[in-house]
Amino acid sequence: MFKTMKNKIQRLAMKAHSTLANPSGDQMTGWLIVVLIVVVVGAIFMTLYQDSIATIWNSIVSKITGLLS
Repeated sequence: MFKTMKNKIQRLAMKAHSTLANPSGDQMTGWLIVVLIVVVVGAIFMTLYQDSIATIWNSIVSKITGLLS
């Protein structure tokens, strides 16, 4: 599952790169594609690793509050 998702993301990144590198192409479209890719990958990452991120964040906050008190 992750391998196919990784391949799809890589293909999308290559398409975005070719759009951005093409001087006759529309630059705004290329940047919108890049932003869309970043948002989608971030959403997938946050969904898959939400519990781990929350655990790490809570441990960091508790260590900081422990040092301050």
